[in-house]
Amino acid sequence: MKPPSFEYVVADSIEHALHLLADGGDDAKVIAGGQSLVPLLNFRMARPSLLVDINQVPGLANIKKIDQGIAIGALTRHAKLITSKTITQNLPLLPEAAAWIAHPQIRNRGTIGGSLAHADASAELPVALLALDAHVKVMSLRGKRRIPIKDLLVSHFVSSILPDEIIVEVTVPIPPSGTGAAFDEFSRRHGDYAIGGAAAIVTLDDNNRCVSARITVLGGGSTAIRCQDAESLLLGSTPTTTDIAAAAKTAVTGLEPVSTVHGSSVYRQEVIRTLVERTLTRALLRARPTMESMD
Repeated sequence: MKPPSFEYVVADSIEHALHLLADGGDDAKVIAGGQSLVPLLNFRMARPSLLVDINQVPGLANIKKIDQGIAIGALTRHAKLITSKTITQNLPLLPEAAAWIAHPQIRNRGTIGGSLAHADASAELPVALLALDAHVKVMSLRGKRRIPIKDLLVSHFVSSILPDEIIVEVTVPIPPSGTGAAFDEFSRRHGDYAIGGAAAIVTLDDNNRCVSARITVLGGGSTAIRCQDAESLLLGSTPTTTDIAAAAKTAVTGLEPVSTVHGSSVYRQEVIRTLVERTLTRALLRARPTMESMD
C-alpha cells in the first residue's frame, strides 16, 4: 500500500522543528528513523498532514556521562547502543536488549527516541529502560519536561508526549556496584515480534543479600510492565532457585497477554514466567560472579 499525501519538511534545528510542530497542530508528526512510523503510513493507520524530519538537527545523537548517569540523545540509533563503549560499560542491559530488535537494517536506522514515542508494547527498549528507571526529556515551545518512563508509557501505541513535544534525550542512572542485569525474549524467529520477554536488574550487598530488584516484562499487557510484587519477594534475601521461581510466578500473576496466532494468553504467560526466571538467574550471577550456587 501507499501512504496518504503529506507535506514533508526537514528541520535544521530543534527550534525549527518545534515551530513546525506547533504550527502543524495534531496533524503533524516527527520522523527520524521511520522504522515504526513508515509502516503505519503505508497501512494508512497514521494520516499526518505534515512530517517533520529531525535527522539534521544537531546534538540529538550524543551519548555522554552526566551527574545523573548517562544521557542518550533521542536520535541515537539502536545499533549505536550495542557498540558504544559508554553504554556497554555502564548500562550493559541496553545493548543486550537492543540486540534483539528486529534485523541489522532496522537497528541501523531506528532510534531510541522513536521507539519510546511509538510506545509499542512488544518493543524491547521501553522494557529495558523501565527496568533502568530512565527518564526522557521532551521539549516544546512552551518549555521542557522530564518524564519518568513509567509515566511516558500509557498504553499500546500511546504515550504521554503531547502533539507539540519532541523527545530530545533519555537519561539513565548508572547502577551501583554489585548490580547484575539481564534481558531475554522469545519469538518464533529472531527478528519477529516477541511472544514474551523480560528484563531483570538486581543489586547485592557484600553478603549476597538482595538490596534492590527491578523486574519488567514485555508482552504481558498493553505496555511494558514492572512487577513490583515479585521484586519485593527478593529484597533482604540471599536469593535461591526457589526464591527465583517464586518471584517469576508472582511476576506473571494477573498478567493478561493478548492471544495471537503465535500462542494463547496462557501460553504467552508461561513464556514470560520462564523468561523472568531465566533473566533473574542470569542477573544474580552477574551481580556476584563468585556465587557458585543459589540453592
